[in-house]
Amino acid sequence: MRSGADYLKAIGDDRAIYVDGQRVRDVVDHPAFRPIAVTMSELFDKAADPASGMAFTAPETGADANRVYGIPRSREDLTAYRLAVDTWARHTHGWVGRSPDHVAAFVAGFAAHPEVFSSGERDLSANVLAYHRALLDQSRYVSYAIIPPQVSRATTAHAWDGDLVQAGVVEETSEGIVVRGAQMLATGGPVADDIFVSCIKPLTDDDRDFAVSFVVPVGTEGLKLYCRRPYAPAATSTYDYPLTTRYDETDALLVFDDVLIPWANVFVDRDVTAVRRQFHDTGAHVLGNWQAQNRFSVKLRFLAGLARKVAAVNGVDKFPGVVEKLGELASLASIVESGVLAAEYTAAPDDAGFWRPGKRAVYGAMGLQAELYPRALAILRDLVGGGVLQVPSSVADMHNPETRADIDRYIYSPNAPAEERVKLFKLAWDAVGSEFAGRHHQYEMFYAGAPFVVKGYTFRNYGFEEPLAEVDEFLAGYGID
Repeated sequence: MRSGADYLKAIGDDRAIYVDGQRVRDVVDHPAFRPIAVTMSELFDKAADPASGMAFTAPETGADANRVYGIPRSREDLTAYRLAVDTWARHTHGWVGRSPDHVAAFVAGFAAHPEVFSSGERDLSANVLAYHRALLDQSRYVSYAIIPPQVSRATTAHAWDGDLVQAGVVEETSEGIVVRGAQMLATGGPVADDIFVSCIKPLTDDDRDFAVSFVVPVGTEGLKLYCRRPYAPAATSTYDYPLTTRYDETDALLVFDDVLIPWANVFVDRDVTAVRRQFHDTGAHVLGNWQAQNRFSVKLRFLAGLARKVAAVNGVDKFPGVVEKLGELASLASIVESGVLAAEYTAAPDDAGFWRPGKRAVYGAMGLQAELYPRALAILRDLVGGGVLQVPSSVADMHNPETRADIDRYIYSPNAPAEERVKLFKLAWDAVGSEFAGRHHQYEMFYAGAPFVVKGYTFRNYGFEEPLAEVDEFLAGYGID
């Protein structure tokens, strides 16, 4: 079981991370990345603590491993997996969207069905199994970049101007494949051990060079990560920005400058069918999204608790209109939580003995994510009102004797002194109004793709055959006579 210190030491390599036009030489000590790196190290320490219950004996290795890297092979395994995911999600209150358990779920799905990776010109199934064993042994943090750059949404990569804009194979050698181009959007990539690179967007037969799947250590020569603007360095203090200073997992664009990917790290080599099958035929997609919905459920529960606390401090929690809003927020949180539990209840083993969460429940909840999250934020915004705008500019105002007296006198509630009220409303602002909050708003709306993509998952996995049959049977039961 990996410790947090082991993790921090491992990512202190010479990776090429770029922020504000400068290369970051050490992400562990950089103000943009140290906060989230420390949070990730806390997750590993929590998993290594016997009290967490996250350890299990992996049948693939015969040694202790973190359960979030395992393949659920029974209903009991699936329940234990959910509890392990929930343990990590509760530690971050759902605000870390790409914690190590997310992509680990995809790799577990791959390893449950290695035959998917043996159907091409090369049998690469042994690579998938070996990498899964490495995750069990080493608890590596894997991010992923599985979306093409937004050059054109009307066409796929083969039709774009330029040579391999999307990451693709420029050459094949006896040592491996040489990759050139870019891929997005590696959330947490700057502080990950490895990045899984593939393409979840449907490809055509003309896109063969881009139909790849591989893992690459972040410190690999020729790989560069260009980060969006990090928010943590601008945060004045934990008191002012309690979420930003802990959970800002920077998103990054990957650029491959003719990077050699050894054959041992390649899962799919220019096979359009296998790239699609790896996500859906293996069960990786449904397990990974069940993990994500569990995390999302914890986050909504946190927002519901925050809203309830704000209403109580403002003394309006008994007003019928406020109770109605809190009830609606509770309903939103309950929908996702119920979807998570229903997916476990309706789970079943596939032909390889891999217990897959119920698709109807997983994709049903996920199909509403882009609507549930903005509505939850709108309710919280309504409840905080102007309270988030009257707080002092920073914690420095709380320390200055010239300003503290006025704050104590004018910014308080009957059941909360100024220090506690300001603290609460600064948390609320960091959840709904800061740059960090804005990024999370966008992230949750497009977490699994554009709304038509996500609702397409819901449509295809609902199982319309049964209700259609019921309607047809009903219609057949009467006629014009």
